[in-house]
Amino acid sequence: MSTTQSERLRQLLEPLVSSQDLDLEEIEVASVGRKRVLRVVIDSDDGVDLDQIAEVSRLLSAKLDETDAMGEGEYDLEVGSPGAERALTEHRHYLRAVDRLVKFQLTEGGELTARILAVDDEGLDLEVPGVKGRKPTSRRIAFAEIDKARVQVEFNRKDKKDNKDMKEEEEA
Repeated sequence: MSTTQSERLRQLLEPLVSSQDLDLEEIEVASVGRKRVLRVVIDSDDGVDLDQIAEVSRLLSAKLDETDAMGEGEYDLEVGSPGAERALTEHRHYLRAVDRLVKFQLTEGGELTARILAVDDEGLDLEVPGVKGRKPTSRRIAFAEIDKARVQVEFNRKDKKDNKDMKEEEEA
């Protein structure tokens, strides 16, 4: 896909996504066999639900039907959310990942897996999990030190809020 088509699609579709109080995270045009697929990824600070995805899909489909932004020929439109193991590439992604476990590829080499505690304009405050029963440690990392970052899925973690809610139910 040419940069001009990508820019045109973003200029065309971003206002519609923004009108729903959502962020347009990604646009991708891919060929699948003889068909083309336009994949649009949306998100917000509160995440997105299926109703929001369906509404945005209807809006984008109608707008694309009125224009020639996708050119001639058939294509499928897929609208979705970033997914559980999303890559963190924008400042807002880090803000949305507070209290999540993240795997970092560092610019100086090496990896670090830690929980994001706080985010500011310069970097992140992290909690590095302890190994073999040791206590977690705190660490500060600047954005310039991060080459790549990806949220990790946690199956066994008990959320602090869930624990608080259970204690309150037991006391009642």
